[in-house]
Amino acid sequence: MSRRPESERSDWTDLDLLTREEAHGRLLAEIAETDVRLAGLGTDDEAEAERELLRRRLRALREAAEDLTNPTHSTNLTDHSKN
Repeated sequence: MSRRPESERSDWTDLDLLTREEAHGRLLAEIAETDVRLAGLGTDDEAEAERELLRRRLRALREAAEDLTNPTHSTNLTDHSKN
């Protein structure tokens, strides 16, 4: 009966962490869904604001996917600040 409350338990105990491959696959699926949403937008001014938000989201998703497949790329980008 000494089980910790849910808020105090570590994620490591649950072993529910994603592998890099699983995370990459989920990112690719999200990229595909976002591409479809972007392609389906109209041409009016209201759609332009959403289009810009989706473009930003796509850039972030693609960068995250790239970081998972090429982790040294993201490390090299930030290492120059240490010099």
